[in-house]
Amino acid sequence: MQARCRIKICGITRSEDALEAARLGADALGFVFYAPSPRYIDSATARRIISALPPFVTTVGLFVDAEAAAVRAVLNDVKIDLLQFHGNEDAQFCTSFGLPYLKAVRMAPEVNLLQYAVSHPSAAGILVDSFVEGVAGGTGATFDWERIPRDFGRPIVLSGGLDADNVGAAIASVRPWAVDVSSGVEASKGIKDSVKMARFIQGVRDATA
Repeated sequence: MQARCRIKICGITRSEDALEAARLGADALGFVFYAPSPRYIDSATARRIISALPPFVTTVGLFVDAEAAAVRAVLNDVKIDLLQFHGNEDAQFCTSFGLPYLKAVRMAPEVNLLQYAVSHPSAAGILVDSFVEGVAGGTGATFDWERIPRDFGRPIVLSGGLDADNVGAAIASVRPWAVDVSSGVEASKGIKDSVKMARFIQGVRDATA
């Protein structure tokens, strides 16, 4: 039996979605501090949502090639447990904020995941996402899970086009530490669907039962 796969619901913009995700059993919630994203959230709103969360729900702040001052401004305002960097940030930048971090990699054809991971030895995990030209994430597209080495040796967070219908197969194929979903549990961009979240979380549980 596979160990329990953790669940992150990303792109939270509303208190009711955050509380429902937590109630259903999400381990982590993602907040997108990247203005071009349709799931962007400002610090004041994120702070209000996070202040109402129950205990033991990890808060994740997502950034894409942000200036260090912009990251620090968010961290001064918002209680973030884990950082997630989705751009071309190097390891020195990622470690400079004193928090654990995930480093995301979009699986473009030329990406060698083992080589990429070497460049971020201190990352808490590597988040693998689909590659769509010009889009930083949240595309709803999947990629070939066979490209993830079975002997990777680092915690993998699997993202990219996951939903209730494919997450079981994804977990069976990749055996990730966690799965990360955004568009696959939405009614519209940035607005979560409670039924879709429930089905997704149940799908993860069934895959590791």
